[in-house]
Amino acid sequence: MKVDNMTALDAKFEAQKLAFGPFFFQAIVAMRDLGVLDEISRHRSGISIEALSTKLNLSSYGLSVLLEAGLLSNVVQQAEDKRYKLTKVGVFLRSDELTDVNINFTRDVCYDGLKYLKDSIVSGKPEGLRVFGSHKTVYHALAELSDDVRKSWFGFDHYYSTDSFPYALDIVFKEKIGHLLDIGGNTGKWTIKCCTRDSEIKITIADLPGQIKSAKENLSQYEFYNRVQFYPCDMLKAETVLPKSGDVIWMSQFLDCFSTDEILAILNKVNEAADEHTTIYIMESFWDNQAYRAGAYAIVGLSLYFTCIANGNSKMFKLDDLLPLIPKAGLKVVETHPLIGNTFNTLLKLKKV
Repeated sequence: MKVDNMTALDAKFEAQKLAFGPFFFQAIVAMRDLGVLDEISRHRSGISIEALSTKLNLSSYGLSVLLEAGLLSNVVQQAEDKRYKLTKVGVFLRSDELTDVNINFTRDVCYDGLKYLKDSIVSGKPEGLRVFGSHKTVYHALAELSDDVRKSWFGFDHYYSTDSFPYALDIVFKEKIGHLLDIGGNTGKWTIKCCTRDSEIKITIADLPGQIKSAKENLSQYEFYNRVQFYPCDMLKAETVLPKSGDVIWMSQFLDCFSTDEILAILNKVNEAADEHTTIYIMESFWDNQAYRAGAYAIVGLSLYFTCIANGNSKMFKLDDLLPLIPKAGLKVVETHPLIGNTFNTLLKLKKV
C-alpha cells in the first residue's frame, strides 16, 4: 500500500508498529532462540499451545504472550482448531540466512546502544558505542568485544561481502596479478580466497593494528602465510602513506565506514599508492542499487548503525553519492559490475586518470 493511499486507521496501525517495534522484535527473537519456530515448523498440520508447552518445557503462559505477538506480527497463524502454523514470514525468520544475520547483529551489536541515536545525531559521534566501553570507533573496539558480540559483528560483516567473493574473483583475476593491496582486510577472508585462487600472488593487508592482529592469527594456519605481508595503519591519519602497489588495490565494504570527506582523503592516498598500471576495485552495497526492497531496507537500516555505533559520521551510500568523489581523487571508473552474482554488492573498477 502506498503511503499516500493509506487510510487514517492503517496509518495509525503503522504508527503503533513503530511504537512497539522493540517489544515485538524481542518476542520474535525469543521464539526463535527457544525453539518455538522450529517446533511449529515440524508440524505441517499445526500444533497446539499445550503440545508446545510439553515439547519445549515452557509454560503455556509464556508461550501465549509470544505466540500472540507472533500472530500480530504475521509470523504465525492459527487455524480454527487453535493449532499454530508458521506463515511465510515465520519460515524466513527461521531459515533465511540474511534474516538470521541481521537479527543477531541487531540484538548483540546494536540494540542496547541505539537508544543513544538522538545523541549521535547531535554530536556526530557514535554515542551508542559507550555500551561496549570507551572507544573511538567500533573498529578500534573489535578486538576487545565479547565473543558473542564479535561473532554477530563478523557474521554480519562477512555476509554482506563474502557471498560476492566468488564472482568478484572471476572479475579481478581476468588478468595476472603479482601483488594485491587489500585495504581494510579485516580477518583476511579475501586474502584466503585470492591465495587459494593463485599460488603465486602476494598480498599486503592494510588495516588497524587490532585487525591486523586478528588477521595474522587467522592466516597463520595456512601454507601461503609467507606470501602475506601486514601493514598496520590508520587510514584517517594524515601521515599514513600506503605501500606502493603495482597491480591491484582492493577495498571491500570499506569506504562505507567513513564520511565523504574521509573517503576523498582515502582515495587520494590510494591514488598516491597506484601507478598507471594499477587497477583499483571498490565493492560496496549501494542502497539505491538493489534488486529487492528487502535489501534496500536492510542497507538503509545499517546507516543508523554507522551513525550510532560504528563511527558517528558514515552511512550506506547511494551509488550517485560515491561516484562524484572518484574524479576528485584523480581516478576514473572504467567498469561497473552491478549486483555481481545477484548479491547486494556492486563492483567498481577504477584507474588513475
